[in-house]
Amino acid sequence: MCPHNYTVIWTKNAKYDLELIIEYIKADNIATAKNIFFEIKNECEQLSYMPLRKKIVPELQHIGITKYREVIYKRWRIIFKTEKSNIFVLIVVDSSRNLEDILFQRLLKL
Repeated sequence: MCPHNYTVIWTKNAKYDLELIIEYIKADNIATAKNIFFEIKNECEQLSYMPLRKKIVPELQHIGITKYREVIYKRWRIIFKTEKSNIFVLIVVDSSRNLEDILFQRLLKL
């Protein structure tokens, strides 16, 4: 059986998250910011192949919500969901931030 390829779509919130991250890093080092931007984008593009192998977001799984998954890249958590043949990148957040607050504010509104 041929693996299913998904289309990766960035939500407005995720684009904004990434923009804030890059702006923060750019204040210290423009080259590093540029590299991180492309690395995170590349990591997300790789979700087009077998995204369901990524782990379910533990904070949500604990309360029975299993449609959101994550990939951890360096110090960032990338939260996404799959719908039909699409991957929706929903949140890109620094691992040190309180993910539960962000998840409840954003994901449960969808």
